[in-house]
This record gives sequence, C-alpha cells and structure tokens, in this order.
Amino acid sequence: MNLIEDIFKVLFDKYGPQYWWPADTPFEVIIGAILTQATNWRNVEKAIRNLKEENLLDPFKLYSLNEEKLSVLIKPVGFYKIKAQRLKNFINYFVKEYHGDLLAMNRNPTRELREELLKIKGLGKETVDSILLYVFNRPVFVIDNYTKRIFSCLGIGSFDLPYEDWQKIFHNSLFPIYQLFQEYHALIVEHGKRSCKKCPNHCFLRRYLFNNRIFYKSRNYFT
Repeated sequence: MNLIEDIFKVLFDKYGPQYWWPADTPFEVIIGAILTQATNWRNVEKAIRNLKEENLLDPFKLYSLNEEKLSVLIKPVGFYKIKAQRLKNFINYFVKEYHGDLLAMNRNPTRELREELLKIKGLGKETVDSILLYVFNRPVFVIDNYTKRIFSCLGIGSFDLPYEDWQKIFHNSLFPIYQLFQEYHALIVEHGKRSCKKCPNHCFLRRYLFNNRIFYKSRNYFT
C-alpha cells in the first residue's frame, strides 16, 4: 500500500463506513451539493426539509418557482439569495438541456459532463465533482478544504496547491473505484469535523503515521 491508501485504512478503522451522501434521491444530492457551499450540513438539511415540506424537491417545480420564494425556503444555508440564483442556474440548464432527466445526462462521458457543468454560473470544481461522484458514480475525487488542511498537515502537499494538483495526488494513488472515492471523501470530512483543528499534535492520524514510520514527503504524487 502507498501512503494515501494507508491513510484511508486508518480513517476507515477509526470511523467505519459513512454511508454518505445522505439523500432520498440523486436529484436531492445535487441540491445538497449546491447548497452546502460555505455552510455546515445541518443548515443544508433545514433548507432541504423546507423544500420537501412544500413538495418542491422536483426539477420542474423548482423551474416554475420564482427565485424570491426559493431564497426564502433555503434561507438557513446563508447567502441564500446567491444560492437561489445558483440553484436556478442549474435547474434552468437541467430542464432545458435534459428535460429534467438524470439518465440522459448520465450518458455523457465524464470529461464532457464535467466541462458542461463547470460552465453553469456558480458551480465550482468541488460542487461539480461532488455531483459527478455521488450522483453519477464517476471516480472523480472531491477536493475540499478538509482534504487540503488534513493532507497538507501530514506533509503530503501545500494547502495552496491548485485543485487539479491535489486531485492528481489521489487519482495517482488509488484505483479509480467510485465507491472507494465516495467512502474516502466522507471519511476525510468526518475526520475534519471531529479532529482537525489546525494540525493539533494530538491528532491520532499524525501520531499513527509517525509511530509506524510511514510519514514521508519524498514521493512525487504528480507523475
């Protein structure tokens, strides 16, 4: 095993399976991925609950909903007016280009679909890759701030590395299995929420790597 695989094993042994992404439908995953930008998941759950209570968690109903009403319903997530715009941007694209059909969207090759989604105003790389990984089961590793904080703390890369360079570290170190990528990303988030506070010395992951002499920086992850 390489270091990236070792870290997955340590995290999995510590936290167990995460069963992420929590949602009733793939469409709900997309809504959650857009709403979770710059907020915590509890707030996203409140916003999604509001949409469900109004029976609006449907692409065509959201397409017909005016932006002002949508912003009120998703207010718990913060920046709700901006996020309402982003949701509407995606919904308009989804309904007009694919008639609200995720199966039709899923026929696109990964690279083409990623480029297409990134053209939607307000959808960044982390959001798009979350959709690809958790909705369409594409082996695309999601890079978030937890990932950069934890792995830079472990000496694997600089926090300020470009998104694509961080992604190469995982793509070059792991088999391209979407279930593995989903579980690994979820474990990183769990560890970040529980233990990662600006590289504390008591972090069990740092301690484990030091004690087992697999804490090293020499490998070139970008080849």
